[in-house]
Amino acid sequence: MGKKITRNHVPFTLPTRPHALVQEWRNLTFMHWEVDIELISKHVPKGLEIDLFEGKAYVGTIPFVMRNVRPRLLPAVPGISTFPEFNVRTYVKKDGIPGVLFLTLDAQSRITCWHANRSYGLPYQYAKCELKSNTQGYDWRSERKSNGVRLEGYCKLLGGKRQAELDSLEYFLFERDSLYTYHKGKVHRAFTLHEPWVFEDAEVDITCNTLTAHYNLGIDVLKPEFVHASHGVKVNTWPIEEVLQ
Repeated sequence: MGKKITRNHVPFTLPTRPHALVQEWRNLTFMHWEVDIELISKHVPKGLEIDLFEGKAYVGTIPFVMRNVRPRLLPAVPGISTFPEFNVRTYVKKDGIPGVLFLTLDAQSRITCWHANRSYGLPYQYAKCELKSNTQGYDWRSERKSNGVRLEGYCKLLGGKRQAELDSLEYFLFERDSLYTYHKGKVHRAFTLHEPWVFEDAEVDITCNTLTAHYNLGIDVLKPEFVHASHGVKVNTWPIEEVLQ
């Protein structure tokens, strides 16, 4: 059994019942842009409030590897439990609980794309994805099979590993322990738990990013304003629950 993940850093109460899934998020590139509130609000379901940092809204694009995704008491399945995922997300809150709202989760996993859409309302789309890592950084490429939407580039690690300071922009962007979905006409929330992120500064060379451009957010999608990288965390997740309006 792996080391138990602590809860004392989470700023709200997590469920007392056992979590449903375990997984790892590995070799992540975090790319963020400040985004016009009116433009991002078009992608936020009714019932959720855009979460702001010092009055500003943000959108992120994060290529990474989902590793060893499995139910809590079951082993990982070779060829199924590990796959690349490239998501576009923004930041929202409900009843004072901050979380992530995904605009898309492009993944090379047909099972995940089918099941997560059907059961959780997560907007997964199947894409051919590749992520290679070495000691200097990460190469990543995805292409959505349905319409050719792509993300391709390279992340160079710059060092300076640290954890986010409370009330910093990095804390706002990284330390989120819930996600929101709009499922069957209603807002739902799922809690997640992981140790605080250890991250470092990074820089990227993006050769194509129609993935982020697809959402018409009025930003230069080849030049993120903030870039960070992380080797990742182990994660526990709970099932989604309807959030009362």
